[in-house]
Amino acid sequence: MPTVDSAAERARAAIRAAILDGTHRPDTMLSENELAVQLGMSRTPVRAALSRLQDEGWITIYPKRGALVRGLSDRETADLADARLILEAMGVQRATSAARLALADRLEPGLAEQRAALESRNLDAFVTLTIAFHRSFVEAGGNATLLDVGDRLADRQRLLLSAHRDSLFERADEVVNEHRALIERLRADDPAGFAEALRTHLMETHGPELGPI
Repeated sequence: MPTVDSAAERARAAIRAAILDGTHRPDTMLSENELAVQLGMSRTPVRAALSRLQDEGWITIYPKRGALVRGLSDRETADLADARLILEAMGVQRATSAARLALADRLEPGLAEQRAALESRNLDAFVTLTIAFHRSFVEAGGNATLLDVGDRLADRQRLLLSAHRDSLFERADEVVNEHRALIERLRADDPAGFAEALRTHLMETHGPELGPI
């Protein structure tokens, strides 16, 4: 028989996944009772799971009312974009010319998959593809610490992309073309141009004012 702790962890993982994939949208109020029914467990592990998720910053609990799903504030969105700009631009800058060219060749075929995911409105597939796409730029620099920081931002990026799903679907062509522009800057061995193209892409996707790098 599963312990309360193991059930709470399963509940936490399920609720968190539903927040990240947009099933539970920002500003949605979650009911402890309804979650327990959906997950097929008692309210005790669900309550523990919600407490952990609040500690992690995904929800805000209002006693006797429920748990409000948190979105990213404008400031948090801008901070996330700033961090991604620094990490990805630095990764490309640190890479060798040969590594930049090899990365361009490796990433080019994936653009068709990204377009197909957007055109079919398969958000989960696109988010997985685009997070891997952008991770490649950090990875190219060979700095394990930067890569670890980038990986810890991935869930926030997934949440943000889920919140912007309608915009992503409407901008399918533009998003893929912006990704193509990044690949072209790699192929041209132009780290400075890559950083500018990345800045433009992040501003077009999320609209933050980005600081200098």
